Formats: sequence, C-alpha cells, structure tokens
Amino acid sequence: MPDAPASSDPVLDRDQLDSLVEATARKDRDAFAALFNFYAPRIKSYLLRLNAPDSLAEELTQEVMLAVWRKAETFDKSQASASTWIFRIARNRRIDAARRAAKPTLDGEDPALQPPEVEMPDDAAHATGREAKVREALKTLPEEQVALLRLAFFDGLSHRDIADRIGAPLGTVKSRLRLAFDKLRRILDDDLL
Repeated sequence: MPDAPASSDPVLDRDQLDSLVEATARKDRDAFAALFNFYAPRIKSYLLRLNAPDSLAEELTQEVMLAVWRKAETFDKSQASASTWIFRIARNRRIDAARRAAKPTLDGEDPALQPPEVEMPDDAAHATGREAKVREALKTLPEEQVALLRLAFFDGLSHRDIADRIGAPLGTVKSRLRLAFDKLRRILDDDLL
C-alpha cells in the first residue's frame, strides 16, 4: 500500500513502526511526530490513487493522523501491522467521504419530510401503553446496552459516532446493539418494535 520511501525518508521496519504506534498510545508526542512524518505523505498519495481530489486527500490525511493519535491505544500488533491499521483507517475515511458526497438532495414533497398527522386519542392511549412496556423491557437490559440505545436513538448518533464517543471498536458497538434488540424482541410483542 505505501509508496516506496524517498531517499530522504527514514527507513523504518515493521517493529519500529509498531513501537511508534504503541508509544503514541501513551501520548508520546515525539513518537507521533515520527509517525506523522513517515505516514502523512504516504497516506496522501494513497488517497490520491483512490481518486480523492488533492484538497480532500490533504484533509483526509489530517483526519487519519488525528484518528491515529486519538485511537492509538486500540492498535493491536497481533491483529495487524501499524501500516495495515493506518491504511485501513485511511481507506475507511475515503469511503465515508465518498458516501457523504453521494448523498441525494432532499425532496420537500417527500412524505417522510411532511409533518405528522394529528394523533387520535385512542392512538395516544395505545402509544402510552407501548411506551410503558418498552420502559419496563429496557430495565431488564444491562446498563451498558441501555446507554448504547440512548446514544443511538435519543442522541441520534451513528454506530461510528458511538464507537468514537465510548472508545470501542465499531464491531463491538454493533454487536452490543444487536444483543440489546434481540433481548427486547424476546420481551416485547413484535408489533411494539
């Protein structure tokens, strides 16, 4: 993935790079500076090869290196090398940027964007009963799962934003939310979900 180092670039092997990420996890600024100097040009070049415009490649490179600084403690050299880990972050940021750019414009006539209809009294009473059942069902879940549900549904955070906020891997957040829903489904009638 990375470009061949230029003649003025330091030559670092896998163990040295892994050690720099581990030192960065301990908030060692010198180690991070070395990582930044080594990876930033390589990441930008990689992003340009992924058809990112120059300004976007520069911006995403900064985001990737900031993510490395913030999430270095999640790096596990038994799972992947520092290069694989960092370039995976870069690839994911590029994919996210492409998705954001591809979002369609909103149609003001879309029924989903129209105000809700006035609720009938019977419907309101039924909704109150459903709400009480859901609240009781939530009490049976571990607090960790309830907290994730609050972040997802009450705060409106995406799974990635939740993972960033609580400092957990994205897959862990998705698994925990799935477990919470499975437990709720077993407790509640299908028509409540």
